[in-house]
Amino acid sequence: MVGDNMARVMKPMAHYLEEKGMSIAQLAEASGLEVQRVKSIAEGNYTASPSDRQRLAEGLDVLIEDIAWGHTVPVEHLRGNGPQCGRST
Repeated sequence: MVGDNMARVMKPMAHYLEEKGMSIAQLAEASGLEVQRVKSIAEGNYTASPSDRQRLAEGLDVLIEDIAWGHTVPVEHLRGNGPQCGRST
């Protein structure tokens, strides 16, 4: 038997902002966080701390488990020592 939690679909924070008609600035004020941090989290460029996640979920009036918190910007793994060493590996 599949539990109710399995049926829950996490959605990005931007979805809830649009659904509630809130701006980044309004969410920043509701959560007590800085606008730039909220913007970075919403864009997927910054990983929110557990306390930030709780404050943002409360600001959006949703459960913390309903928000997809993952990074959307790919991490690039570069090899080499860079131009300062004269050659890359």
